[in-house]
Formats: sequence, structure tokens, C-alpha cells
Amino acid sequence: MKKLLSILLALCLVLGLAACGSTDEGTVSDSPSDGGSVSDSPSDGGSVSDSPSDDGSSSSGDTLKIGLIGPMTGGLAAYGNSMREGFELTISQINEAGGILGKQVEMVVADDQGTDTECVNAFNSLVSQGIKIIVGAATSGCTSAITGLANEEGVILITPSATADSITTEDDYVFRSCFRDSLQGDIAAAYVASMGYTKVGTIECSADTYSMGLVASFTAACEERGIEIVAAESTATMDAQDFTNQWAAMVSAGAELVYAIYYYDAVGPFLIPQARAAGYTGAIMGADGFDGTLDYISEGTDLTAFNNVFWTNHYDPSDPSEATAAFVEAYEAEYGTAPMSFAALTHDCLLIVQTAIETAGTTDDIAAVRDAMADTSVVYDGVTGTFSLDATGTPTKGGAIIEYYVDDATGTVSQRLETTISADELT
Repeated sequence: MKKLLSILLALCLVLGLAACGSTDEGTVSDSPSDGGSVSDSPSDGGSVSDSPSDDGSSSSGDTLKIGLIGPMTGGLAAYGNSMREGFELTISQINEAGGILGKQVEMVVADDQGTDTECVNAFNSLVSQGIKIIVGAATSGCTSAITGLANEEGVILITPSATADSITTEDDYVFRSCFRDSLQGDIAAAYVASMGYTKVGTIECSADTYSMGLVASFTAACEERGIEIVAAESTATMDAQDFTNQWAAMVSAGAELVYAIYYYDAVGPFLIPQARAAGYTGAIMGADGFDGTLDYISEGTDLTAFNNVFWTNHYDPSDPSEATAAFVEAYEAEYGTAPMSFAALTHDCLLIVQTAIETAGTTDDIAAVRDAMADTSVVYDGVTGTFSLDATGTPTKGGAIIEYYVDDATGTVSQRLETTISADELT
């Protein structure tokens, strides 16, 4: 009997050791055929489950790991997936050209699900793997939740699309490739003035950093131009589905144009159709959060509702400049559609990072890389324009005004460039 027990115990021990040595079932790893390297874990609250390099750093041997935080799932997944595609395409081009300082770049994705809490979890997961350079997050609310952590950890955080002024206000570890909201609001007000509107209304989410900040900057810029704000309405959440009362107030106030700041998942199915249903026939203007709206127009919607709708954006995909045209052509070939601004801005984030690493001559000394990124004399020829970073790590550049219209030839809503406004035109 004792011999039998000994045999059974030995078998249990062998099986236990085999189980400990098994691979992590929650990890998805793939290598795109175009040369990019990707690893992520869609589960565990947006965390990344692949193992850090042996020395606990993001740079080991011939590989440089760079993190990506964005909403890969949830209501804002279009933003996150656009960022991911822009990242994949850019690193495939970088890797095919020899990498950065001879190292192949690997993207490590963390899903923040569009919430502040999950964004913090995603950041901590990447940092626990030794990753020292992170692109993200997508929204101002999520990014605001991790800027302090980035500075505490000495991790470079560069966001492609968090436009709130408060994201970065000093020379630290936080950067961005997008313009700030005070500039975006000014661009919108400049366009409103150029079109001769004198009475405008605003609709914002009273609990969202991005929405409130943009409306505040737009309002201040309108006042400077002598444009009257005749009505100011709000909702409690960014995913509001009923704007009936807000539009009724705009009609009653006689607003000629309404500046409404929401994301595409509210704009397409609710905000714009309900404006016309309430009898509002004037112009509607939004911001970069409108990007993606055309994929969220509900079946059966009167498409003429989208005529006379405009929004500010970071770039125009039809821009013939060399950098923009090359990126758009490559993106369309890879993904079959024109890139949203989130993909283009993610490309520009990586351009800034690559330039800084090559200037610093190291992937290991993150402080030196940060210092190179903080150099305001560097001029970047990006997909979203030619720009330099200011002392807070924010680009100084203009924007595009995009217009929605019903394309009679296709019977669908399309978009086109209305005009561009440079930063110089605002001074």
C-alpha cells in the first residue's frame, strides 16, 4: 500500500509541474504579414498578459515594446480600433525599414473600454511589464486618469487624441500629437464668424471633461468675436439618447448654429436626427468626436438631416501633401477604408517617439528620450500636418472643417473638406 501511495504522489507532482509550465490561455499573439508585431489580451479588464522581457524592461535584445491604450471594446471601440490600425501600419513600415536603432517595434495593446477605471488598470498592467513608452489614451477623461501616474513612474505617455487643455500643462512626461481644445474651440468660432453667424447655441455633457472644455473654449472665442450665445443646454451623460428638450430650446432661442460636443455613437443615431425632428433647421457644428458618425446612422433615418452639419478635425484624408497621401494610400490598401483621425494621429505619435529615440541614441534611457521629445525646435512632417511641440508637449497647428452632405449619386451621407484654418489665422 505504501508503495502504491508513493507512485500516486509522484504522478500528481509530475502533473502539477506540467500544469505550472503551460502557456497563458488569455494571451492572443500574432505577427501581421506586413512586418508589424502585435500582442495583446482582450480579457482581464483591458490588461496585457504577455510576459515582460527577461530584464523587466520594454527594450530587450532586438525588440522595443511600446504600449497602446485605447477603447478596443465598448461604445467607443471605433476610436480604439482606428488607433490600433494606425499603430500596426506605422510599425510595419518602421520595421520594414530596419526598426528604431536596429530594434523591431512590438505593439502591446491594453483595452481601457472607454472608462477611467479600466484605463488606470491598463496603464498599470503595461508598466508592470516594464513598458516605458505608451501611446494613449483616446479620450480626455481616460487620459486624465493616467497622466499623474505617467509622471510618477517616469513613463512617456503620448496621446493621439486627448484634447482637453488640462492633459499637459508643463514640461513633463506627457505629450500629444493632437491640438488642444482651446485651439479647437477657437478654430470653430473662427469658422462660425467667417460664415456670418451671430446667434449660436451650445449643447454639452455636464459631466465630461472633453465636452465641457470644448464648449467653454468655443464660448469664450465667440464672445471675443461678438457672437452671441443665445442658449446653453446640457445632458447628464455623453451617451445620451434624448435631446428633444435641448433642441426645442435652440428653436425657441432662434439659434442660427448650434455647437454640440458628443461622440459618434450619440451623434449619428440621436443628436442630429432629433434636431431636425424638433424643427431645428439651422447649422450644426461639432468637433473631432464626430469622426466615425457615418457608420452610426440608423437604418430608416432621413439622411437630409445631415445636410448643413460641420465639424472640426485634425486633418483631411484628401489632403494631397506627401506624408498624408502616402499614409492614406497605404491605410486604404491594408484596411479598405479611409483612416479616421485617430489612426493618423497615432502615426504622428510614433513619428515623434521614433525621432526622439533616434536623437537620444538609446531605447533604454527614457529620461533622455523624454528630453529629446521636449525639444521645441524639432519640426515634424506628420500625416496631420507639419508642426512642432510647444513647451507643454502639445503641437501648434491648424485644423480642417469637415462637412457632411447627402451624396445623390450613392444615396448615402458622405463627408468632404469645407475649409482649413491655420493657427496663424487665429492670431
